[in-house]
Amino acid sequence: MLRPLLFVPLLLAPALMTAQPAPKVPTAIAAIRQADLERDLYVMGGDAMRGREAGTIDEMHATMWIADQMAKIGLQPRGDMGSWFQWWNMRRTRISTTASSVQLAGRPLALWTEITPTTNAAADVAGPSFFLPDPRDTTVDVRGRIVVTPLLPPAPSAIRTTTNTPDYNYTRAALGPVGTGLARRGALAVIVVADSVAERAFDGIAVVQARGAYDVVGGVPRFVRAAAATPGAGRPAAPPPQIPVLLAHRAALAVWRPDGQTVDIRLRTETFEYPSANVIGVVRGTDPRLRDEYVLFSSHQDHDGVRYVVDGDSIWNGADDNATTSVALLAIARAWKRQPSRRSALFVFHGAEERGLLGSRYHAAHPVVPLANIVAVLNGDMLGRNNPDTAALLGSQPPHRNSAALVDMAIAANRATSRFVIDSLWDRPTHPEGWYFRSDHVPYAERNVPALFFSTNLHQDYHTPRDEPKTIDYVKLARVARWMYMTGWIAANAETRPAVDPGFVLR
Repeated sequence: MLRPLLFVPLLLAPALMTAQPAPKVPTAIAAIRQADLERDLYVMGGDAMRGREAGTIDEMHATMWIADQMAKIGLQPRGDMGSWFQWWNMRRTRISTTASSVQLAGRPLALWTEITPTTNAAADVAGPSFFLPDPRDTTVDVRGRIVVTPLLPPAPSAIRTTTNTPDYNYTRAALGPVGTGLARRGALAVIVVADSVAERAFDGIAVVQARGAYDVVGGVPRFVRAAAATPGAGRPAAPPPQIPVLLAHRAALAVWRPDGQTVDIRLRTETFEYPSANVIGVVRGTDPRLRDEYVLFSSHQDHDGVRYVVDGDSIWNGADDNATTSVALLAIARAWKRQPSRRSALFVFHGAEERGLLGSRYHAAHPVVPLANIVAVLNGDMLGRNNPDTAALLGSQPPHRNSAALVDMAIAANRATSRFVIDSLWDRPTHPEGWYFRSDHVPYAERNVPALFFSTNLHQDYHTPRDEPKTIDYVKLARVARWMYMTGWIAANAETRPAVDPGFVLR
């Protein structure tokens, strides 16, 4: 459990961190320079990288640039066949625009503009419409029916309210129970008519759904929270049947309301496979006894690419998310190359994090070094915004903490270098964002590798074209990079590797 003096209910203040003397900071930390971070971030987060969308030539551009930087620093490649790259294939499944159709009373409706599928379920459904004023009304038999129903507000607790996309989050939170509930009750299909909030989110929902869903080729499992599998928790509920759930515009309510109109839904899916890569380099350790153990520094190099226009800009740069950590890892690598540690340092830039932690899921399942030899994973995501003197350390408190020893190392490193006030709120299991589970440390933590997640948290430019290099606090970014470096340095030189907490189960 955590030391009594480490955490207060909201923030961990540096003034409280006085239980142990600060570790000695190596002189090589001077290689982590604000000027280098800013220079590199204006390249990686600039418009020329076109948002680095996973599986595109733009992500490959970023991948090659990172490999080139690691070669210049002097790291050794640790990818496939002596290269910098660990290649893997991603699979994309989406509703085919050209092969799909939706008709109401014989009139075709334009997919993604008049009506948008909200799932990737294929369908061949035709029949009369049935208007259900309240989808929560379980006294009505909906078996075998194409149900038309208005969207009702979701439970407030179901809405993620801390991001810049409240309308989108509201709509997703409202759609889920409607589709799932009616599917379990036997409906063949559901047409949900937007309310005023969902109407504002319609275009964003359509863009995301038109892109489809992503996965790793080769049977790499998705992370599943273990709570349902813990003793006494009972069996998880069976998944509902896969039926089409479509979102219609609010203004179309009068058109959809009359019962008995013929609805014809023909949805076809199409699947693509294309490559992505993790970029991996290593600085070998100096101790013959420990050099085959590794501290893994983790980032993701992808973002959201070129999308719809917002305020005249269509390039979603991803400067904070996650070019900040990527350039921080390059700076840490410069320091590590200047002064290697006893254990080796492995630098992994994961691909396709934005598509479901795909690169980290692949590497955790197919590590380039034995997973048992990775003593710590230090992952970063979004390191350059918000209050200049606060930062979050996720995985630092139960139930997410899997190594109290690694947390102690991170606290000591912060005391010796950056002296942030550590925000503990974002690590709580009750936080509405579920922030702990949304970055690349998770596939390692679920395999009981000691893991921490460094972040400066969300902001109003998150996942918009406004996340640009000019918005980054480079002084703060350098401080976070030094904190990550020092945490890794302590772990890489300790006589004893950080232990996993007894009985840890990620939930």
